[in-house]
Amino acid sequence: MGKNLHDFLSQLEGQLQHDLVRVEQTVSPAQFEVTALLQHLEEMKKFPALFFEKPLNLKGKPSRFPLLSNFFATRQRCALSLGMSADDAKLALSLEYARREEKLISPVTVSTKEAPVKEVVKRGDDADLYEFPIVRHHAMDPAPYIDMTPVMKDPEQGFYNVAFLRNMVKGPRRLGIHMSPRHNWQIHRKNEEKKRPTPVAIVVGHHPAFYLGALNVSPFGVDDYARIGAVMGEPLRLTASETWGEDFMVPADAEIVIEGHVLPNVKEVEAPFGEFTGYYGPQRLRPVIEVTAITHRRNAVFQHIFVGHRDNWVLGGIPKEGSLFNLIRGIVPTVKAIHFPISGCCRFNCYVSVDKKIDGETRQAALAALAGCDFVKHVVVVDADIDVYNEEQVMWAMATRVQADQDVDIIKNAKGNTLDPSQTDDIMTAKMIIDATRPVQRPFAARVEVPKEALAKTRLEDFISPAILERLPKA
Repeated sequence: MGKNLHDFLSQLEGQLQHDLVRVEQTVSPAQFEVTALLQHLEEMKKFPALFFEKPLNLKGKPSRFPLLSNFFATRQRCALSLGMSADDAKLALSLEYARREEKLISPVTVSTKEAPVKEVVKRGDDADLYEFPIVRHHAMDPAPYIDMTPVMKDPEQGFYNVAFLRNMVKGPRRLGIHMSPRHNWQIHRKNEEKKRPTPVAIVVGHHPAFYLGALNVSPFGVDDYARIGAVMGEPLRLTASETWGEDFMVPADAEIVIEGHVLPNVKEVEAPFGEFTGYYGPQRLRPVIEVTAITHRRNAVFQHIFVGHRDNWVLGGIPKEGSLFNLIRGIVPTVKAIHFPISGCCRFNCYVSVDKKIDGETRQAALAALAGCDFVKHVVVVDADIDVYNEEQVMWAMATRVQADQDVDIIKNAKGNTLDPSQTDDIMTAKMIIDATRPVQRPFAARVEVPKEALAKTRLEDFISPAILERLPKA
């Protein structure tokens, strides 16, 4: 059997026992009770994964599917999902992702009899979305949303693309789907031009490494099933779909797969929806999915992302750090680390550290970051002595190593993200590069430091008791 969510949850409880909280009381996801609890925890600066054992479905009745939320809100859990220790949650996690992403691992096929996701199969009118504990997230959301990963297949080249896209519940077998002009949008456009429906399969629940792999920053045309396998560290197991058979393969070890067609030239009102930016995405006309089949494990868990919060941000940031590290390293070999900070939704701001040898390398690194990921708006490049995972250090470098008229570049009329509320145009945006590195060709002030010898011989515990140290508040 391949990697799956159930095995990982058992591993999580064994290794990070306080990171998974089981909620035994009944909750109503469609009435904001799940997101209200998550918001309360967030305000306390606590980010456990929550496992709701008794959620209500969209019929207001007890759901047979427990609900998992907020899993990706910490880098420690993400590190564990890649087989690393929680101590590797910063630089080592990004570098490990970068290492795995450099090669593809082709998927393998198993029969439908061997596939756990085929233990229960419902087709046609029996495929009822209202049986699930689907979450309504924020006050202005007009309906509950499934915010996991639709899979589409390119009709010309046959590769699969997996992406996190929001799906608005419009009926028991009908969803609205928002697609920014990226890969899945391109696949749907190809089919729509020929008046064909676009097959789609929404993967709701899988091993967390599956979702980290799904958010890779690969060019259009790379098979995401192979890239996901590389990040998972083993071939992704696939099985034939119910609707299209072997012409469209789906993950065999998923919890739930919702199959359907994106209808050609049909658009309906969708949103507003509280998006990853922390703002509502506007209401627009968007395509529609007609659900044809639902398959799931007998003990399936319905997984959910707390969009617009750390669960959403951290999940998106780690793959971008790994992907851009590989891209920039090919241009500027002295790159040391890349970080997408929480302050930029792990999308818009990118911090890059380089061990600069010649002036000009910083602009090359920044331009590569902008070209490699269209989410990125602001790139700050710092020297290798700056910890990019410590935003206070990055801001210090900006304050002390930047002259705005010399070290800041603005790039106008670049492709942006349709969900960026600051854009005055639906597509076009401005981007900024800040070179916060010291010059190579002229002297620059030295950074203060306590002598290493003094640090080594002067131990804190020899002067202040551990009991007092334990009681000292953290700043």
